[in-house]
Amino acid sequence: MTVTTPSKTKHYPRPPISLIESNIPHWGVNIYIGGSVGTANPDLLKELDIKIVLNCAVNLDIDWVDQLDPNYTGDTKAFGAGPVRYYKLGLIDGPGNTAEMILAGYYLMRSALNQTIPDKPSYKNRELGNILVNCRGGRSRSVTIVALFLHLEMPEKYPTLEAAIAHIRHTRELHPDEWFETPKPMLVDLAKQAVAMHRAIRQVIAE
Repeated sequence: MTVTTPSKTKHYPRPPISLIESNIPHWGVNIYIGGSVGTANPDLLKELDIKIVLNCAVNLDIDWVDQLDPNYTGDTKAFGAGPVRYYKLGLIDGPGNTAEMILAGYYLMRSALNQTIPDKPSYKNRELGNILVNCRGGRSRSVTIVALFLHLEMPEKYPTLEAAIAHIRHTRELHPDEWFETPKPMLVDLAKQAVAMHRAIRQVIAE
């Protein structure tokens, strides 16, 4: 029997933001995944107590500024502070990335949770809160980074990368017909390489 892979995925509906994991060990915060529409909704972020946003998409920018910087004169695009601590990782949704960038996404996500923000007026968002990882659709790049995080940080619950991906497909409400590219296979392959790289780094540190 010949199995054919759909050339184009039907776009199934999914929530703008989905709860993926609650009360994660060490930090006690929740992890969410969302697409561009949910991520750009500050009222929804506030409702979910999301304080940290990690944007995984190189082809998506969000204008967060709601407090203009004192140096802003009106002659340029607005710059200043927004309602969340915002981090950016520029992944491509397909071939073209490196395993190092996928691993950097895990480290950036972890470091954002560990970061201690100075008590200074220019640092508007100092509180630790829930974290949202997003891309354009919240179905591939963000799934890859969060799955890697869950596998490395919670290996007892997610002993394999595949187990973490399966969990996210359920909690993110990704339709089975789109699983062949949620996340993209080449991103999964890079995440597996990232796991091996992380373990090698840990081994060197231990020595």
